[in-house]
Amino acid sequence: MDSQASVSSPPLRSPERWLAFLRIAIGLWFVKALFTKLSVILLWGFLPVPSASDRWIHLMPILVAKYAEGNPVALFREFMQKVVIPHSNLFAQLTAFGETAVGLGLVFGCLTAMASGIGMFLVLNYGLAVQWQGSAQQGFHYTLLVSLVAIMASRAGRHWGVDGWVRTRHSGSWLARTRLG
Repeated sequence: MDSQASVSSPPLRSPERWLAFLRIAIGLWFVKALFTKLSVILLWGFLPVPSASDRWIHLMPILVAKYAEGNPVALFREFMQKVVIPHSNLFAQLTAFGETAVGLGLVFGCLTAMASGIGMFLVLNYGLAVQWQGSAQQGFHYTLLVSLVAIMASRAGRHWGVDGWVRTRHSGSWLARTRLG
């Protein structure tokens, strides 16, 4: 016992940097929605606005129907079949914009707690939709959810992020005082 006490492990070096790295890496995973689920449409024929891509609007209800088909969680299966699929255009918009907002918030460390919270909501729902498909799906969503909890709890946006920049340079601003960052 004494011999183990004298052997010390090296101290953890810069944990805030590693949490910022994790935040950015997960943010990049979410921000891919900017390229895979969003496109630009012309409102009134001339005003460019972002919208869920036609591909995502077409594909999302097909995927949700597949996820609902074998889902053993009856309440969630009913939700997917009776709410999500009939309103698939709305849910395609919500998921595309939600994933993009989470990704940008995490990559830039801006309103990190809010971005993490929205990400947890999305991941929890995605996990409930596909958890019956096997341990790989369960493990992926569990790991992503736990990582988002760590990012939120540690306020990882305060290192290498807008949240930290605002807190040090504009400590009296509403953004520095809010618990969302």
